[in-house]
Amino acid sequence: MKRVPILLTALRAGLAPVVVFLAFRWPMPAAFGTCLVLAFLSDVFDGIVARRLGIATPTLRRLDSVADTLFYAGAVAATWHVEPDAISGRWVPLSVLLVLEAGRYAFDFHKFGREASYHMWSSKAWGIALFAAFFSLLVFGENGRVVDAAIYIGIVADLEGLAISLTLRRWRSDVPSVFHAMRLRA
Repeated sequence: MKRVPILLTALRAGLAPVVVFLAFRWPMPAAFGTCLVLAFLSDVFDGIVARRLGIATPTLRRLDSVADTLFYAGAVAATWHVEPDAISGRWVPLSVLLVLEAGRYAFDFHKFGREASYHMWSSKAWGIALFAAFFSLLVFGENGRVVDAAIYIGIVADLEGLAISLTLRRWRSDVPSVFHAMRLRA
């Protein structure tokens, strides 16, 4: 049982190349939908199971963040191939999001010597929005407000993550919001 959380996390990371393969070789909406639902459910349940088993460690939380990044990078690559207008038509906000994401990683490595793993509430909202946006794009072929919302929620989450990193004096995992970071600093 203690392997279930890591297996769920590994499943999500392993689905990244599957989504890319599907985009290039077999772009079937049902297959994309299956991958997206499996990735989303694995993201929800890996943490729940780890906490119930008492094995929710900072290392496991960091692996969870890495798996999220890998899966959604694969989903972006798939979208670039299947629905390129969804990306090229939003190059400005996506560039802002990409700069913020890269800037956060660079800042966190500079300040803490590793990436952050805050699992903020805003990041959870972004995860739900990403699922909805990629489902909209890859399953329904819809390129609208759901996609826009995911990008802007991501920008807000990255800004909050940067604010938390600026606030904290030392690395911590599981900081739900900037308000929690301010309490930890006090």
